[in-house]
Formats: sequence, structure tokens, C-alpha cells
Amino acid sequence: MAEALSKADVGRMAEQLRNWGRWGPEDERGALNLITAETRAEALRLITDSAVVSCALPLPVMPAPGNYRPVEHHVLRGGDAASRDGLSFSADWFAIAPHGMATTHLDALCHVFSNGKMYNGFDQSEVRSDGAMKNSIMAGRDGIVGRGVLLDIPGLKGVDWLEPGTPIHSEDLLAAEQRQGVTVGAGDILLIGTGRDARRAAEGPWDFRDSGLAGLYADCLPFLHERGVAVLGCDGVSDVLPSRVEGSIQPIHEVAIAHIGIHIIDNMALDRLTAACRQRSRYAFAFFLAPLRLERGTASPVNPLAVF
Repeated sequence: MAEALSKADVGRMAEQLRNWGRWGPEDERGALNLITAETRAEALRLITDSAVVSCALPLPVMPAPGNYRPVEHHVLRGGDAASRDGLSFSADWFAIAPHGMATTHLDALCHVFSNGKMYNGFDQSEVRSDGAMKNSIMAGRDGIVGRGVLLDIPGLKGVDWLEPGTPIHSEDLLAAEQRQGVTVGAGDILLIGTGRDARRAAEGPWDFRDSGLAGLYADCLPFLHERGVAVLGCDGVSDVLPSRVEGSIQPIHEVAIAHIGIHIIDNMALDRLTAACRQRSRYAFAFFLAPLRLERGTASPVNPLAVF
């Protein structure tokens, strides 16, 4: 059984794993610097049958447990009220608060503050009422292309899904690598499957505040740093909820984003990707992510694409 960690342990890991200054004092890309022209080229060589799998949930427009700020969608002009004589158009309007437990989104490095600081030591006051002056989502403005690796934890455990609140430990990540014949390496986009989609389909949505979410325990943080993970994604929010570390609410978010400099994709849809990987017995693929160019933004809704 994995050793229980304390808030002090998480603090020590934050100091030991910190990448502040690694890529210069003004760097705002963090672990994205580990994705190079060479790693991108290697990722593109993984494309063989050109199958494309979206890893995004539909935008959540309906209130539901865990969706406290539904996406607002208004049709401004519809065909049911338009003239049928000559040319006419439809139009609509969306308003999205991407953070939370429902929308597939990429967290910028300005999203998390740890003891008043964010990634690379920038002060939290750099995120103001008019937006993020440092570490905004624009770090990914040219898109993120690299090798994606899915670690299928329900497959490892022989279950359809992990129950809410189930912690994934570092030894689980190692065991999943061995089972799947894949090794996470520098510049990879690491995706953690917990089976959230399958459980939601079978039992309906649930309120994470009551039941929690499966995810990574804090002892996985050294793995993320040592392997050189560039981006971390999950069908949950990467952190196990509750965190099981007293006094530390989301240690994966805190240390990975604010200290290591890893962008995090929350609320991915990984059911179709998991099926595609199992069918091929192949868990590495080319991965494409294009955050919106939201100047000074703290996040972006995304539609991540895996290509085989």
C-alpha cells in the first residue's frame, strides 16, 4: 500500500520538482518546451491508418450534477423564422466559463497560485481583473502537437471504471506502462483514463462534491517530472477528489501547474480513445491540441484530437 502523504510532503515535492528558471526567467511555456521539432516529427510518424478520435465532451449546455455553470447557447437567427425567399442565414451565440468539472478545457499556467506565486515565480497579482499578464493560455497559441500516451487504468484493474474517489498511485502508472508496452517520455502528452465516461453512461452524472472523482494521488508527481510530461490530461480533473492529503485540496494541479509548469486538460472524453487503443493494442498516437487565442485568458475550451 502506498504511503500516505501530508501537506508538508507535497510542499517538499513542490520545491524539489520546481522548474522555475529552467527555461529562463521570463519563460511562460513551462513543460511545453519539452515538445521539440524532433518529438513532433516522431509523433507524426505514428500516423498509419489516419483514424481521428475526438477527446472532447459536447459543450455542456444543460444543468446537471457537477455542471454548475452550463454553457449558454442562444440562437440569434433561426431558419424556422427566416424568409424562404432568396438568401438567408442562421446565427448563434455561446458563452463559456471553461473551468470546472464539465467542459473539456486546457488550464493555462496562470490558473493556479501556490503560496502567492504561479509558474516561474511570477506573482499572483499578475492575473488582474483585465486578464493574465503572465502565463496566459496564449502559451499554446501556435497549437500543441506531440506524442499522446493513454494509460488505461480501468483496463489495468480489470474493471469498467474506477469508482469516484479512487486514487491512482505511481505504481499503477508503472504497471499500466508495462501492461500496455509503452513508456512515457519527455515531451509526451500523458492522458489518464479512469472510466468516467462509462460510469456516467451507466449510472448518470454525479456531484463530485459529494462522491468525488477518481484521479492521481500526490505520489504521482515525481513520475510526471522525471518522465518530462509536457501536458497532462484526464477524463476527470487529474487529481483524485478528495485528495486524501489533509490540507492540500488539489496537489496535482498545484504542483504540476504552478511548480513544474505542466498544462492540464480537464474533463476529457476518453471512452472512444480507449476503445481505439484497445482495438489496436496500441496506446501511443499523434496528438493535436489547438487552444483558442484568448489573449490574457486563464483557460480555453478545446477539442483534443488523437490520430492513429
